Amino acid sequence: MMKTASDLMRTLKSEEGMKRLGQLYGCQNGKVAQQLERYMLLLKRHQDLFGREEAPMVVSAPGRTELCGNHTDHNNGLVMAAAVNLDTVAAVNRRNDMLVNLNSEGFPPVHIDLSDLTMVPEEQGKPASIIRGIANRLHEMGLVIGGFDASATSNVLSGSGLSSSAAFEVLIVAIFDALYNGMQVDAIKRAEISQYAENVYFGKPSGLMDQMASSVGGLVAIDFKDQPQVTPMQMDLSGYSLVVVNTGGAHDDLTEDYAAVRREMHAVARCFGEEVLRRVRPEQLWGDMARVRAEAGDRAVLRAYHYFNENDRVRELIKAVKANDVESFKRILIESGRSSWMYLQNLYANPAHQQLGVALSMAEYLLHGCGAWRVHGGGFAGTTLNLVPQEQEERFVSHMNAVFGDHACHVLNIRKEGAAIVF
Repeated sequence: MMKTASDLMRTLKSEEGMKRLGQLYGCQNGKVAQQLERYMLLLKRHQDLFGREEAPMVVSAPGRTELCGNHTDHNNGLVMAAAVNLDTVAAVNRRNDMLVNLNSEGFPPVHIDLSDLTMVPEEQGKPASIIRGIANRLHEMGLVIGGFDASATSNVLSGSGLSSSAAFEVLIVAIFDALYNGMQVDAIKRAEISQYAENVYFGKPSGLMDQMASSVGGLVAIDFKDQPQVTPMQMDLSGYSLVVVNTGGAHDDLTEDYAAVRREMHAVARCFGEEVLRRVRPEQLWGDMARVRAEAGDRAVLRAYHYFNENDRVRELIKAVKANDVESFKRILIESGRSSWMYLQNLYANPAHQQLGVALSMAEYLLHGCGAWRVHGGGFAGTTLNLVPQEQEERFVSHMNAVFGDHACHVLNIRKEGAAIVF
């Protein structure tokens, strides 16, 4: 007997459904009730849009937080990251043709025909390019693709540094895989497919860390030296809250700033006949500094210095996590953030607008001796990441919201699951 949309709504409100929501989003502060309302609204909107009698599949992909390894992934470096309990979620029904209809809350609807998987120049920089690029890569891998009707909603704020774009990409891979291939694509391959679509079809030269953290889930250390090596980690951070502060500003016009970081690191590597810095030893840089400055430039040298030291910090952070050494954990996060500010230089694109620096200086004032703070994600705009003792959380959030606006702060949990079929 076919399961209907009404059946799915009843399942959602059942004990089983509530437990499932708690697994993904946490049970504190009314999160399950909030998610239940969110899911019910999504299912109703999907029914209104597409009128499908058969129950949709519900698929989710989380945002991510980067703990250490700022701008190292694109040069085959080391990263520690975690999936968080903010996500992009979609209700989706399979079609019997190659048409994709996607209605994402707050965005124009997307309608594309997958009968042609070649790049469409007019789609570059738009969601349609991601869908077509993912479909093309899956097809090249010999996997089945097809059309679908989907309604999506996201609480991974765009431009927040929590990787709303990666969550969307990973979600689309999971949708194709769930509908047509029985979820046979492993988490690492799912991330690589997402990156391919962003780099080649969308036109943004991103690394792989964002997609990997969203796809795999949990707290993970990732080594990008050759093939990505993902190591699940566990740490007891009870007594602390992860608080992301959205300082305002969008990433929409910062593609060149991000690309320059990667390009300049590669320029230093090429001074030594290599394509990525992971294949260069730090002593090579210091032993031939005059030539590297002349060929790659001073900022490139400083960014390479950040890269080498950031890899060492990730190694040290892995040891701290394994030992459950919270004090070292906090110290390393602070050192990582200072290196990003001083050497990587990704706190602002325009010196007249330094909201990230303001937020970090406030965090240092409020959390000195008890917490940690650093730039979050790609930088240049967006958010800071803060490890806040829970007894200080209310005070910290109040001060930050007073400066950056109501609801600037987001208190997060680490989500154990990456991309997943929810129901």
